[in-house]
Amino acid sequence: MILLIGFTVIMAVGVGWSIGANDAANSMGTAVGSRVLTLRQAIILIVIFGFLGALLQGAHVAKTIGKGIVPLDSLERTTAVYIALVASFAACAWVVLATYWKMPISTSHSIVGAVAGAGLAIGAPVRWKVLLDIFMCWIFTPLGAAILGYIFYKVFKSIFYRIIPRRYIKLIMSILIILSGCYVAFSWGANDVANAVGVISGANIFSPTISVLIGGAAIVLGIVTWGYKVIETIGSEITHLLPLMAFSAQLASAINVHIYTLFGIPVSTSHSIVGAIFGVGLVKGVRVVNLRILREIVLCWLATPFISGIISFLVLRTLRFAVKL
Repeated sequence: MILLIGFTVIMAVGVGWSIGANDAANSMGTAVGSRVLTLRQAIILIVIFGFLGALLQGAHVAKTIGKGIVPLDSLERTTAVYIALVASFAACAWVVLATYWKMPISTSHSIVGAVAGAGLAIGAPVRWKVLLDIFMCWIFTPLGAAILGYIFYKVFKSIFYRIIPRRYIKLIMSILIILSGCYVAFSWGANDVANAVGVISGANIFSPTISVLIGGAAIVLGIVTWGYKVIETIGSEITHLLPLMAFSAQLASAINVHIYTLFGIPVSTSHSIVGAIFGVGLVKGVRVVNLRILREIVLCWLATPFISGIISFLVLRTLRFAVKL
């Protein structure tokens, strides 16, 4: 059992690392794309505020991941640990592959699909109503962010340059982009750390506090080692971002994700920031949006819960016969 728990924790750390690698772009990709921050400066700020978000508010969504989809805390200990191990493996495998392709997919989708797939494979009860509620929130996440992004940019575009003296515009705009990016990093850390450690908390391997600390550290490692890849996609390949567009997109995304986090709902920060970028891009017309890149991203989103769920289901089915679960 000790060896099994050890492998499970390692896989949860792997998920945290993959989250940091793939989702770091959601916080500061727009700031890098608009050339307000260098890549190194952005990574430092993501590390600080992402970890703070995980530490201070990460427990909200961890409860949903660990107990809301499949009640790991009420299952036999060995069964719960196996589900946690396989779900973490499946989620990590798919996110790492997507990161290699430089696609900003949803780690929330990946872990939710993986937990459900593992639960089905071993005959554990799956709470379909909770899954349906999460699915509905997934639909509204990019839509809400796009609407907020569109409104914010419309409003700020019409008033910003009228009320700010010209000589201060560049400085104030840079400060606003950095602050809103830090807010995105905080809300991202608070929502997404659960994707890494919700299952080990739910399986009672560690307390929620210790689990969140482990997840936060793993995310930091992912940001530092591989976070630059998807930042390039978010920052420059969806649409060309002016500084005011970057600020509007980041503020819209942060507010959107933070609201879901307070309700304990695991949503996609990738959905949120891409939706917000799309919304601000529409202010200038759909022609400025790279629809090919956007189409590829949406296809990855749709495939994510099913692919991670299938991987999880097949792996646990195989283990079930091998170890007589």
